[in-house]
Amino acid sequence: MQVPVNIYSEMTPNPSTMKFVANKYLLLTGESVEFTSSEDSKGFSPLAEELFKFPFVRGVFMASNFVTITKSDNIPWDFITMELREFIKSWIAEGKDVLIQMPVLKPVTETTDDVIKKVYSPSEYDDAIRNLLDEYVKPAVETDGGAIEFRGFEQGVVTVLLKGSCAGCPSSTATLKGGIENLLKQHLPEVTEVVAENI
Repeated sequence: MQVPVNIYSEMTPNPSTMKFVANKYLLLTGESVEFTSSEDSKGFSPLAEELFKFPFVRGVFMASNFVTITKSDNIPWDFITMELREFIKSWIAEGKDVLIQMPVLKPVTETTDDVIKKVYSPSEYDDAIRNLLDEYVKPAVETDGGAIEFRGFEQGVVTVLLKGSCAGCPSSTATLKGGIENLLKQHLPEVTEVVAENI
């Protein structure tokens, strides 16, 4: 029996991404997963794997009740939004698997573009920073079709990782500096700056 599924699309602050919101949960609350290629999604998300078969899909991000899709710049949303919405709707309605298993986090020391990702030592402020991000920042970022992940705190600098529509969004730097940095500085005088690992 098919479950009645409603999907609506929502623009995000990032012109390359569109958020497709379902009337049911796709992932457990608090979980999110991002795939940047078909290879990344193999064995983890049958939905993402199928979405990458569309020639214009460049990224798939999933959290609670939405899928955010990053498209290539050569095609406007007007031409593909309906097709993607219908595809996601029927996939969910037919009860097909969205996610079989969470991908194992890649080791933090993995080299990407010849840059070694930094390994952070735990600090006494980590929990306080995580709590502030979870309470104030995460809901707003999810509304925009993205996610934020705390990476580390060192010498006054908080490093975060932006995912989904927040990654590569033109307004993400302003959000990072104007919003997140100000919030953390107000609550924790030890914080001097917030930087994103991926912008």
